[in-house]
Amino acid sequence: MEYPVSIIIQWLSDFLLPFIRISSMLMVMAGIGAKNVSSRIKISLAVLITFVALPTIPPSEFTNLMSLEMVLVAMQQLLIGVAIGFASMLLLNTFVLAGQILAMQTGLGFASVIDPSNGQSVPAVGQFYLILATLLFWIYGGHLMMIQMVVNSFIMIPIDGTWWNIDNYRTIANWGGWLFTTALVLSLAPLTAMLIISMSFGVMTRAAPQLNIFSIGFPFTLVTGLVIIWATLGNFTAQFDFQWRQMIQLMCDLVGCR
Repeated sequence: MEYPVSIIIQWLSDFLLPFIRISSMLMVMAGIGAKNVSSRIKISLAVLITFVALPTIPPSEFTNLMSLEMVLVAMQQLLIGVAIGFASMLLLNTFVLAGQILAMQTGLGFASVIDPSNGQSVPAVGQFYLILATLLFWIYGGHLMMIQMVVNSFIMIPIDGTWWNIDNYRTIANWGGWLFTTALVLSLAPLTAMLIISMSFGVMTRAAPQLNIFSIGFPFTLVTGLVIIWATLGNFTAQFDFQWRQMIQLMCDLVGCR
């Protein structure tokens, strides 16, 4: 059986361009995109998801694979996939940032561990919040939702050679600012409690100068910080649920779904 060249090129275009978008999303998304996950596993998942999603993906309107325009179209698919996966990273980094702010203000920042997702040394409280957020991400079915979103993006943003809307970059940047706002709100109650404790020790030092504030205040601040973290864990799920909805809205804005 012989196949015309046009059919072969169309098949290659229908597979390669969606594969670039899906694989770039997997390389960046939360959990799967971590450094401790082998690249072979990521590529294998990308190939498997592409094959499964091919019947639901509209045929590619761009078939000029042997041209400079192909490089630009491939870069566009790469940017779209990275943007969708980056939304999940913004979700998790909100809680990592909140944990780091809380650790630095309570003195718990001295305890640092290596973050396996990026290989950097981070406070243990931030890593603890990252573990909790990652577990909730899997429980909420975030990996399945991300795959569904990137597959649906081929309907809203077909592969036809047209460039991605430049307003989407501004949307990602604005959501990055929202990351810092939410992290501050999440750590606001513990920070207020620590501020009251610091003011109390300041009054004690003023009333009794012979007290050594460094030998008394520092261990008391550490223990109080741990108690405050334990007392405010009940608010973690509510904050994650709010950020989860914001992440879904961000990805819908990026791919144009409603």
